[in-house]
Amino acid sequence: MEEHALPILEYDSTREAILEPSRVVDSIDAPEHCVICFFAEVVESLVENHAAKVLAYSISQIGKHPLYEIDYQGRRLAFFHPGIGAPLAIGLLEEAIARGCRKFIVCGGCGVLDRSVAVGHLLVPEAALRDEGVSYHYLPPAREVAMNPRALAAIEKVLQSHGLDYLRTKTWTTDAIYRETRDKAAAYRAEGCLAVEMEAAAFFAVAQFREVLLGQILYGGDAVLQEAWDGRSWSSRGEIRRNLFWLAAEAALEL
Repeated sequence: MEEHALPILEYDSTREAILEPSRVVDSIDAPEHCVICFFAEVVESLVENHAAKVLAYSISQIGKHPLYEIDYQGRRLAFFHPGIGAPLAIGLLEEAIARGCRKFIVCGGCGVLDRSVAVGHLLVPEAALRDEGVSYHYLPPAREVAMNPRALAAIEKVLQSHGLDYLRTKTWTTDAIYRETRDKAAAYRAEGCLAVEMEAAAFFAVAQFREVLLGQILYGGDAVLQEAWDGRSWSSRGEIRRNLFWLAAEAALEL
C-alpha cells in the first residue's frame, strides 16, 4: 500500500482481504447469468407471476436480501435487488459472485444532467466518473472506470435488435444525492456525463477486480440541472421499468 495524505487514495492491491465473501456465503448451484434490478415492484411481480424461487439469502442489518432464479427462454436466470447506494449494492454483488453468478446486467434509473434527455430514454454508461468511495478499494485511483467492452456490445446488440433509441454516455457516480451542486453538475455535463447515479463506478470496478462480466442499462429519470431539480415523476413509469428488466435479461444471456 502506498501512503497518501488522503486515505481514500491509499489503494492496496493485495488480492485477499481479511473478510472474503467466500467466508460469509457458500458456493451454490447458481445460474451463471444474473440481472441486478433496482425496481422493487418489478422484482415483486417476477416473484408473484414467474415462478421465481429463492436460491439463497444475503443478510444485513435491514433484513434478508433474496437471490432469485427464473426460467427465461429455456435458460436459468438469477436476479436480485441491490438496495440503494454503492456499499450495499457491492456487498450483494460480491456475495452473488461468491455463490456462482458470473455474467451480470444491471438495470436501473438515473438522474439526467440535460433536460433534452426525456424520461424513459435509455442510456448506456460506457464509463463512470468515480465520485464515490467503493471503487477506490478495488482499483487504483483514476478519474473514471469503463464498462467491460463485451458487456457494452451485448447491451447494444439487444437494444438495436429491438429498434430502440439509446444514448451512449458517461455517468457521474456519486454517494451524496443531496450534494449534487450546480458547479459539479455543470462541470461533469461538460465532461460528457448525461447521467448521474450512485453505483455504476463501483459495479464496473468490482467486475474488473473479480474478473466477471458486468454491464448496465439506465433510463432517464429526474432532471438534475443547474437551474433547478425536476422530479418528472420518473419512478412511476411502470411499463418502462418492466421492459427494461427483460432487455437486461436478454443482454445477460448474450454474455
